Amino acid sequence: MEFEDDAYVLSARAHGETGAIVELLTARHGKYAAHVAGGASRRMKPFLQAGARVILQYRSRMSDQLGSAALEPVGEGPSALFDDPLALAGLSAAAAVAAAALPEREPHPGAFLAFEALTQSLLAPDIWPAIFVRFEAGLLQDLGFGLDLSKCASTGAVDDLIYVSPRTGRAVSRTAGEPYKDRLLALPPFMLSSQGGLAEGDVRAGLDLTAHFLELFVFGPLNRPLPPARVWLVDRLNEADRL
Repeated sequence: MEFEDDAYVLSARAHGETGAIVELLTARHGKYAAHVAGGASRRMKPFLQAGARVILQYRSRMSDQLGSAALEPVGEGPSALFDDPLALAGLSAAAAVAAAALPEREPHPGAFLAFEALTQSLLAPDIWPAIFVRFEAGLLQDLGFGLDLSKCASTGAVDDLIYVSPRTGRAVSRTAGEPYKDRLLALPPFMLSSQGGLAEGDVRAGLDLTAHFLELFVFGPLNRPLPPARVWLVDRLNEADRL
């Protein structure tokens, strides 16, 4: 089995004296793990950081066995963010969420595109936390658990949608949700439209929203918590007053 694909590094760990096992999110083939010869070398380590963009050349004798890979770096990758520890934390958290949520060897092009959009936004500190929320919403969508924010679940109204049902992931209007507002999740305007703008508390509401459904639909059934890197990111954003 052989293929070439665009990919992002999700994680890497040493294997043997000189190699590394690298987990990658590919554009057309989904999440793949592969052995990279020389991956533990000082030359290769910068290209194996979480979020690094590469061209993957994958080869395996048997389709169900761990294959080997050659990686060609594309662009600066995480090194462009070395002066922004918060953005690096965002990139690490996104890689950790994708690695933990996505199944092996199952195409998820939407997840790749959502990750790509996030990486391209990380040099814009005012907007990338909101794009991170959209990345997680896109991941849920690609896994078959997308939020339905098109209209009110109760009345069918398309205006004044400010809540989400924590059970179904469907939007609820202000009027319909008023009697139950203490049991509903807040829906920040930027999740409805790119023109929605960002107000104080919107990113926090968005992160709470996607965390709830990631736990409900993805990590809960697997008996896993949210990845520690994701929890740490929220703490860092809170400390930086970016929520």
